[in-house]
Amino acid sequence: IKYTVKKMILTFEKRSYKNQELRIKFPDNPEKFMEAELDLNDIIQEMHVIATIPELYHLLVELNAVHSLLGLLSHDNTDILNELTDIDTLHESEEGAEVLIDALLEGQVVALMVQNMERLDETVKEEADGVYNTLAVIENMAEFRPGLCTEAAQQGLMQWLLKRIKAKMPFDANKLYCSEILAILLQNNDKTRELLGEMDGIDVLLQQLSVFKRHNPATAEEQEMMENLFDALCSCLMLPANRDRFLRGEGLQLMNLMLREKKMSRVSALKVLDYGVIGPEGSDNCHKFVDILGLRTIFPLFMKTPKKMKKVGVSDKEHEEHVCSIIASMLRNLKGQQRSRLLSKFTENDCEKVDRLMELHFKYLEAVQLADKRIEGEKHDMVRRGEIIDDAMDDEFYLRRLDAGLFVLQLVCYIMVEICNAGVPQLQQRVHQILNLRGGSVKIVRHIMREYAENIGDGKSEEFKESEQKRIMELLENF
Repeated sequence: IKYTVKKMILTFEKRSYKNQELRIKFPDNPEKFMEAELDLNDIIQEMHVIATIPELYHLLVELNAVHSLLGLLSHDNTDILNELTDIDTLHESEEGAEVLIDALLEGQVVALMVQNMERLDETVKEEADGVYNTLAVIENMAEFRPGLCTEAAQQGLMQWLLKRIKAKMPFDANKLYCSEILAILLQNNDKTRELLGEMDGIDVLLQQLSVFKRHNPATAEEQEMMENLFDALCSCLMLPANRDRFLRGEGLQLMNLMLREKKMSRVSALKVLDYGVIGPEGSDNCHKFVDILGLRTIFPLFMKTPKKMKKVGVSDKEHEEHVCSIIASMLRNLKGQQRSRLLSKFTENDCEKVDRLMELHFKYLEAVQLADKRIEGEKHDMVRRGEIIDDAMDDEFYLRRLDAGLFVLQLVCYIMVEICNAGVPQLQQRVHQILNLRGGSVKIVRHIMREYAENIGDGKSEEFKESEQKRIMELLENF
């Protein structure tokens, strides 16, 4: 079989070279290279068999066929590359796959693909398919080797995707695919997030999303695209420099409108807002949000979890977590008059917001205590059976506590402690009054906050972590 494959590759090389030669010689005379074209096509069809034996991929590299394969990108024959890089095939023989991907990258495959897509006219079905196939090759390669995303983005892919996403064309499978690839490139990758920011990509994302402010997506595919663009935006906001671009691009105003309009986009807008105001770098966005009357939007969502959320597959916990996180970020970041406006929200209507806060406190405390009880039981059984509780098991238990609502509970306690320290006696009295009435305890709140403080600032500098922990401990002293 190895011999057959070698022979096939060499034949492909020969025919590919001949076809190229004739095309250069008779550029305006297709009938002169028609036969060579058909011959080339035949051997390409035969070569699809190589895609079923990835352990022989190294032959493609050793016989220098990668260059000719890349040459096919300017043909309509991208599907052979698509098959060769099929993710399941790649995983069948990691070694063969590594060799092929290395060779493709060395041949600047992404840059070539981008040039080729720029040339294609998507109003022609075959050429639109060519774009789709090319994106599939990129997705396969990125899934097999996530580290490739940075290079791919820098080789012109990011620029092309942004251009394609904002092109005035009817919605189609390619636009959906572009949104998906964009979200993949930005996942856990600060370099690509920075690149998108520098290319005014935040504005592109906001413009594309603004369509869904007053209208729901027309189809399930369009909804998927909307979610991809929101995911891309959330990823970008993990980078502090992009929060400023989001602020300047009036991202807050758009999210605020979406939250008020009660359309499908509302769920994701809430998540974006959370990402935009979190941490000390979210300070400017917090102040701006109060200025554009955002408190009138967020507090009704805090007081009552909308019924519609469930329809779009979002749990109460997810909704309550985002809302509490936004309020906690504002309490952390707001100064002066904006902070006073936030605090006065808690005193209005006979402190109804404090009552709701305490209701959430007991709801999540009960859920977490129940989870803790189960975990304790399991640990006890494991010890009895002589099993060791290792780090992996501990992580598993911690995740289950988070699932039960630990993080929401921590946020709720943080809000309680902040408003009790705000110098508004009425708020402190109300919090303690309800704690006593319902058999809660200051000790439990302190314990939850200590655990919150221990886990704070992941990925941030040590000094941020220390100053933040110190700040929380000071708040607890006066609670």
